[in-house]
This record gives sequence, C-alpha cells and structure tokens, in this order.
Amino acid sequence: MKYVSIALLTVLQVSSISHAQTDTSPLKQMVETEQAFSKRAEETDTRDAFLAFIADDGLLFRPNAVNGKKWMQDHPAPPSDKHPLLAWQPVFAKMAASGDLGFTTGPWEFRGDKSDSKPAGYGHFVTIWKKQRDGAWKFAVDLGISHPESGGPLKLWQVSDDPRSKSSKVVNVEEEQKKLSALDRTFSDHGSKSGLNKAFTSFAAPDVRLYRNDRLPFVGRDSALSYLDAVKQHYVWKPTQSGVSRAGDLGYTVGTYEAVGANDASGKVTELGNYLRIWQKQGGEWRIVLDVTNPVP
Repeated sequence: MKYVSIALLTVLQVSSISHAQTDTSPLKQMVETEQAFSKRAEETDTRDAFLAFIADDGLLFRPNAVNGKKWMQDHPAPPSDKHPLLAWQPVFAKMAASGDLGFTTGPWEFRGDKSDSKPAGYGHFVTIWKKQRDGAWKFAVDLGISHPESGGPLKLWQVSDDPRSKSSKVVNVEEEQKKLSALDRTFSDHGSKSGLNKAFTSFAAPDVRLYRNDRLPFVGRDSALSYLDAVKQHYVWKPTQSGVSRAGDLGYTVGTYEAVGANDASGKVTELGNYLRIWQKQGGEWRIVLDVTNPVP
C-alpha cells in the first residue's frame, strides 16, 4: 500500500473503494497478464519470463520457499544446447472485490526441448497475483503439482469483461492477515485432533479445489473428501506467510507441513512439504477455495 497520513488512512478504512471498470476489469487484466507471462516463456525462455513477472518479494519453492527473484539471479542457468519449454494456460481465476489480489490456475506441460513432439511432464499451477503501485500485475506466490497425464489442452481463455463497477469496504489488512494465519493454525489443530477429512469438511467451500501431487485436481468438496477419506496420515500445517486483499474477502496462507503415519507411535515424519491455501469470505466466514501441497525430497 502507498504511504499515507494517519488521518487519511483512518478515512480510507471506514470508507468504500470504488473502481470503475470502464476499460478492463481487474479479473481480465490479471488473466491476460498470466497469458502474457506464458507467451513470454514461449518466445524467450522460462527464466526470463519469471524474472519479468515476479514481484520483488515473490516466492518460489526451490524446494523450500525463497525470494524468487534473488534465487534466480544467484543461480544462473547452466549453458545448454537445448531449449526447454514450460507452457501453461489459466482456466480458472478469482478476484477480490477490491481488485488488488487474485489467483489463477490451470494445466502446464514441459518439453525438454521446444522441438520435442510430446511433453515430458504434466501438471497444474497455482499463482497468486497482486496489483502493484504502478498498476501492473506481478505474481507473489507460484506453486503447483505434477501428474502423469495431461490436465487438458492449453487453450487461450477468452475472458469476458465485466463493465460494472464494484465497491468494497477497506479493512485493516495487517490485522486480517494475522486473523487468517490464526485460522490456518486452527485448521491444523482441528485436523490433528479430528482428522484431515473432518477439518476439511468444516473449513472448505463447496466449490473447493484440492491439488495433490501425482493426481489430477479434485474439484468440489465431495470430490476432495472422497480422496481424503483414504488418507491415513496426520498433518501438521505451519503457516509462514499470509496475504489479504484490501476488501478482506480473498486471502492466502503459505507454509510448510509434516505428515506422520496414523498408526506410527514413534511419530516418524513420512512426508515434508510446502503448501498454499487460498481463502475466500463466503457468508461472512473464511472458507478454503483452493488447497495445494507439494512434497519435498
């Protein structure tokens, strides 16, 4: 947020934000930015594209969370006569009412060289986008999964624009971030005591998306729960970072997790990884709308 006087900040916190969408809605801007991101990777290379579209404080996972821009600058790509291609397209997105925070998700494919006739890998990505002070969209978090089959064709999504203006109350973002992190820990505690399935039932939205490695995405709470029914491990989630829109209606938590076998009295950790959990206010309560985990070796 821009620096403002305390008096002005107080006025802003009790007033409404209105953004007239006379040209292009924030949702359309964000999706088209994601598409431009993918296009740049195709025309130049993946590293160049990531450096161009990542926020200065944006996170990548290598394998743990790091400042993505600094990591790429400190780890130049080794010379190679190959021209690998990571291609992707968004197929679903959501935007905060305040038009400053949103996310995109969709399938990706990887080819070891652009000339390869078939992809060597498939998966789904999840990207958190934030509007910057200059009005540009940059991504704040990028995490995904891989799976053994195609997640669908990489078609260009023609996003319909919404000319209507939207308004929303401004919240205390810092306080909302603290509340969301606390809620994430409550979810973890609930899962440890009652099981992941019951915790997910209580916290997930009906249209939730669940992403797990080596599986195609589960869309909808019933689909997600059918998968979680078979999960016997106990999970402990530790949020390390959170973000919330100015409207306080969309947010995310990022952190690490540990999984322990359900019947292992020794408490031996069987899996470690990172997670990204996206939350949306529905009926005045925070609900999980997307949950993605990615294990580390």
